[in-house]
Amino acid sequence: MATISEGCRGIELVFGGRRVLTEKEKLDSLTRLGVELNQINDLDILMERVLTRARQFVNADAGSIYIRDRQWLHFSYTQNETLQNKLPRGEKLVYSTFRIPIDEKSIAGYVAATGQALNIPDVYKLEPTLPYKFSKRFDQTAGYRTVSILTVPLTIATGDILGILQIINAQDENGRITTFTKADEQMMFHFAGIAAVALERAQMTRALILRMIRMAEMRDPKETGAHVNRVAGFSVEIYEQWALKRQLSQKEIDKSRDILRMAAMLHDVGKVATSDVILKKPDRLSDDEYQIMKQHTIQGARLFENRQSDFDEAAGIVALNHHERWDGTGYPGHVDPVTGLALKGFELPNGGARGKKGKEIPLFGRIVALADVFDALSSRRSYKEPWDESKILKQIEMEAGRHFDPELVEIFFNRLDVIRSIQARYNEEDE
Repeated sequence: MATISEGCRGIELVFGGRRVLTEKEKLDSLTRLGVELNQINDLDILMERVLTRARQFVNADAGSIYIRDRQWLHFSYTQNETLQNKLPRGEKLVYSTFRIPIDEKSIAGYVAATGQALNIPDVYKLEPTLPYKFSKRFDQTAGYRTVSILTVPLTIATGDILGILQIINAQDENGRITTFTKADEQMMFHFAGIAAVALERAQMTRALILRMIRMAEMRDPKETGAHVNRVAGFSVEIYEQWALKRQLSQKEIDKSRDILRMAAMLHDVGKVATSDVILKKPDRLSDDEYQIMKQHTIQGARLFENRQSDFDEAAGIVALNHHERWDGTGYPGHVDPVTGLALKGFELPNGGARGKKGKEIPLFGRIVALADVFDALSSRRSYKEPWDESKILKQIEMEAGRHFDPELVEIFFNRLDVIRSIQARYNEEDE
């Protein structure tokens, strides 16, 4: 039985509880797709949206995005509705990341190597004479059955292939697995062209942010691209669960996730203004040196003083507040980031400012504080080995209500499997 659902994404037919875009809606949505995707700036958030929309366009059960890096394809993002529906409400699929060579031996590699799309009705019935093979490993491990696959290149204006979009198991209006049609192929070619433009722009944005990080890394070796991507990934996961508990709208959540992820990457960018003598000192800092080090929070906020977007505001908030503590003993406290002086009514006898306490600390600052400490304790540094995870978790649990917002600590522990998968995705060796 079909019913009609009307919402922010237009009119959709709903068959047996499944949402299926009508052909007219597909065409109308395609015309709006570029505007929608160009409102998302972060690469990871954008990949999620691209894959969600691609599956909606052709009613596919699953899919993946591979991003090209020289002669390799990096398995970057995946979705699988069948496996997702087996999880408890609010849980997410945890998947491993890997890379495959760009050659004709795999389906994705073949498409990247040749630039030709592949529409395969049943991957278990491939002719043995074909150069590419289907790996059954995922199906065997996950208990899934891949049948139809449509794989298209993400080609940018120069003709270069940015990556691969692969969608899996087309479904009819009753949820039965079927093949991808010629119309689906044509729709995905148009879709991939629009998506590739948005992904290229997001890659450029990510590259600019990472260049800023590398400036900080030249001063402080701890500020690596892997570190900031992990902190950003942890932060987004914690925020999303916090927002879902409060039943915020998906539109608001999506917008905040996008700006938080980029802002979290720049949490320590103010260290570019800190002396090498302090940043690279192998011994314990003196009290005077520590006071200078703490100024990186204010220096970072000053970079975003002339705010022109929500991202500028978020980045300034994160830079200024990620060393505040829930119990009020953090820094820099209630200061004017322009002057660095304590705000009226928050002055301390020593000339400093009273630390922000509890929910005086903005949410994004509280989130990044937890994410940053977890990653710092988990990571190898020139002056220390990584802590054992059990020791880290015990420390974080002890600091709930002292260093960290107790509610965020609870969310952190509830999402630990996803947090670990983010750790594995962004490791120092892959930089």
